[in-house]
Amino acid sequence: MNKFQNEGKLDRTVRIILGFVLLLVSVFVSGVLQIVFYVLGAVVLITGIIGFCGVYKILGINTCAK
Repeated sequence: MNKFQNEGKLDRTVRIILGFVLLLVSVFVSGVLQIVFYVLGAVVLITGIIGFCGVYKILGINTCAK
C-alpha cells in the first residue's frame, strides 16, 4: 500500500463500481446531465483506481487499514 493512499479496499471497490455505473448511465441521458454523469463517473472511477481522494485528504479521513 502506498503511503499517499487514503482509501481502503472496500471504499475503492465501491468507488470503482459506482464510477462504472455513472459512466453507463451517462450513455442513456443527454445534455448537461450527460456531462455531469461523465465527469462524476470519471472522477469517482479514477479515485477508486488510484486509491487517493483529495476531499478525504482535506477532511483528514483515511479508510485504509492500519
